[in-house]
Amino acid sequence: MRGWKPYVPAAQRRQKALQAMARMRKSGGDIQPVRIEGRLIARSFWGKAWCHHLESYSDFENRLPRGRTYVRNGSVCHLEILRGRVNAKVQGSRMYDVAVDITPLPRPAWKSIKERCTGKIASLLDLLQGRLSTGVMEVVTDRAQGLFPSPREIRMECSCPDWATMCKHVAAVLYGVGARLDEQPELLFLLRGVDHEELIDARAEAAIQAVVSGGKGRRIAEKDLGAIFGVEIDAEAPPAKGSSTNTPFAKTRLPPFPAAATGSDIRKLRERLRLTRREFSQLLGVSEAAVSVWERSFEALRLQLRTRSALERAWALRGKRP
Repeated sequence: MRGWKPYVPAAQRRQKALQAMARMRKSGGDIQPVRIEGRLIARSFWGKAWCHHLESYSDFENRLPRGRTYVRNGSVCHLEILRGRVNAKVQGSRMYDVAVDITPLPRPAWKSIKERCTGKIASLLDLLQGRLSTGVMEVVTDRAQGLFPSPREIRMECSCPDWATMCKHVAAVLYGVGARLDEQPELLFLLRGVDHEELIDARAEAAIQAVVSGGKGRRIAEKDLGAIFGVEIDAEAPPAKGSSTNTPFAKTRLPPFPAAATGSDIRKLRERLRLTRREFSQLLGVSEAAVSVWERSFEALRLQLRTRSALERAWALRGKRP
């Protein structure tokens, strides 16, 4: 009878999963298993919110419990999150291939989320760690207009013989997504086909517009600049000894990156590399709006370590461009 399959004890299924993963690794596959420690599937804001959202739909309530058992015992041997799709392998009586297609978030819905969140998220780090105000949490987790997909936006396929729309292998994968968001919350935005940095860019662009429309005498507040981009303005910092914003292009020994870099230094570096702001931001791993704000600053920038390291690497490229 279709749908019948022999029962495989959890311990035996886990052993088979470990053996299968070992074979896939040996063959050179990029294996990304889901590992659950303890009983909790998800511990972070984003992981818990994903699981809670799934459990809020009566369409899923009968099948989700079996999925929890599967994901907890290590049966999800591989789970890869892409734009609009989740590919996975789940160990049951044999290895099954699971594919979950997620409809990209409609542009109007994403625009609405950005507008409602503008100025309410302090930094990218706060966003990814779920350190959000109650108002922002309500926006992103809204059942009808938030970031998480509704049942009609989820299409599921599994190679197992179960005729149910959501078999236990698919359910395990959906819970596995929640566990993966604990480690990489930005994957939720990738899955929905949107750029999470735009939630920060919206605030930055609003701040930039305020400066531009207010004339040269206005400045973005130091606390706002640091909160948005992890950059602090040090108005008292003196120029670095021996540094100059007019240093000619080095053909021999390259001078060090300025210890007290200004917006002018950032702009000249970008222009010397012949990069657009978007290309430069991608090189540094920051948002385009961050570069825009930096270049508008007249004071010395006190940069976080990660950002400064990225700029120093870009500075080193400066000596290699014709």
